[in-house]
Amino acid sequence: MSGSGAVPAYEGAPPADAARRLLVETSERGTATAGNAGGAADATGAWAGDCPVPGAPACTGRGRPGVPLRATLALGALTVVMGSTVLALGAPPREPYLAAGDSATGSYLTTRADGDQAAAAVLAGPYEEVAGPPVAARRGGGRAAAASPPSSRPLVAAAAAPSPAIGALFSPGDDGDPAHHCTASVVHSPAGDLVVTAAHCVHDGGFRTRLVFVPGLHDRIAPYGLWVPARVLVDPRWISDRDPDHDVAFLRMRRAGRVGGRIEDLTGAERIRFDAPAGRPALLTGYPADQETPVSCRHTADAEGPAQLRFDCAGFPNGTSGGPMLTDVDPGTGTGTLIGVVGGLDEGGDDLTSYSSRFGKDIAALYRRATAEPAPTPAVRPRAEPRS
Repeated sequence: MSGSGAVPAYEGAPPADAARRLLVETSERGTATAGNAGGAADATGAWAGDCPVPGAPACTGRGRPGVPLRATLALGALTVVMGSTVLALGAPPREPYLAAGDSATGSYLTTRADGDQAAAAVLAGPYEEVAGPPVAARRGGGRAAAASPPSSRPLVAAAAAPSPAIGALFSPGDDGDPAHHCTASVVHSPAGDLVVTAAHCVHDGGFRTRLVFVPGLHDRIAPYGLWVPARVLVDPRWISDRDPDHDVAFLRMRRAGRVGGRIEDLTGAERIRFDAPAGRPALLTGYPADQETPVSCRHTADAEGPAQLRFDCAGFPNGTSGGPMLTDVDPGTGTGTLIGVVGGLDEGGDDLTSYSSRFGKDIAALYRRATAEPAPTPAVRPRAEPRS
């Protein structure tokens, strides 16, 4: 939620409570207003689960059971009167790494400088490139598992071996802490350069301009390089109203700091399937934001209405949004058939249940748009004219 809208009034609430209720608790797994996410008022009028004030440690309130949340103050400008004391709460600085893109088509053509600077910011932290073992490219073929393994017992995500085609998605700022915030995966395409994640991982009030994908990440090592988007594509309905049925994004990738090369040739790729039947055994994988190796769980991907899938398994916290939901996983390559990504309802769900937008005709159309155009060339920022 941006801070540009009008500040709502809360009738009958003391000023301090009114200010607290303006907190918007957000996470990469969902967004909820503090009125229904941070807890309810108890008999004394105190708010259970209030988040700390700005500048305090990160909020760990819960919008639904199991959801770790961050707190941000969504204010344009606010003056709170407490007795005779006036507290002026200024607006936080605008996110510097957002761009409007083309909202009519849902696309954003990145600049080469943004991508290379973002990759450099990741490598300036605790991460390094160390070449990993070669992986046979997979282009929509390959053998599927003869029989689906049983569901995880208990139904809790557990540490998993990294898969070359699945990795962590970073959006580094200038604070020297390039933590990853989402998960993404390589999906087969004619150009061999396509990655899929959740739309809310790449567009949140604007397109994130500094994105870095590290496939196969483990122990702060990037075994298959750092990849940045040349073009980002989401459904325009996500931009206009964050429609949970369109929480999917496709990214055309290039290797940071290098010319040429295709990500699919290095990592292999997931197949993609549209209109897959619900109720099939699936493998869900994601990178928690506070871990450098993935977690995964096996269960069934069930229908949640006509346009969503649900996956009931605990243990997918912040950072796992965008993680692939796979069926028919090849035991030899670890790749499978992609039927969803963590997102959709509640922007991914909570710690007990994960959701995905259903891969139907709209997602199929988005995929066709993403793959129809020639490989994009990142834009170059025009040089500023010198002042006379």
